[in-house]
Amino acid sequence: MHIDPLEKKWAAIALGIAGLFVTVILASALFHGIHAPSHVETIDSASLHLSAEFAEDKLGIEEGANGNITVRIVAGRYGFYPQDIVLPTETPLTFRLVSQDVIHGVHIPMTNMSTMIVPGYVAEVKTVLHHPGAYPLLCNEYCGMGHAHMWNNIKVISKAQWDALKHPQGDASHE
Repeated sequence: MHIDPLEKKWAAIALGIAGLFVTVILASALFHGIHAPSHVETIDSASLHLSAEFAEDKLGIEEGANGNITVRIVAGRYGFYPQDIVLPTETPLTFRLVSQDVIHGVHIPMTNMSTMIVPGYVAEVKTVLHHPGAYPLLCNEYCGMGHAHMWNNIKVISKAQWDALKHPQGDASHE
């Protein structure tokens, strides 16, 4: 069986490119801390509204004693709930997301915030948002006819503005 030298060269180039891609993927996984989820947390999607963590009055922002912020969001029927969220810059954020119906995706453009939200599981993403501004929170997994309208508003403000919201100037407890 004879293989033309030109075909051998092109086969070597194709294998070299495939090897380069595998190397880049492995290197970025090792050096950028990208890894598969190791902690799988389940939840009953049918009774989210009754859960201790994802009941309607628990959704949104919760600031911990250490200054870290947890953001709880429910995705379902072409919306993210709550609709509008204000977050500070340069603060460790933990997004905890659940779906009440089908698979959804969540993505904040120009950030590293992106994950799938699978019914029955809690998706958790940790990030820090560095730049103030308005960011859309988009569903990036086709979820039905209203998918194109499934988005949310994330407003990122400076740390000083965040502190001013928490402690207004006229607040007696601040004096």
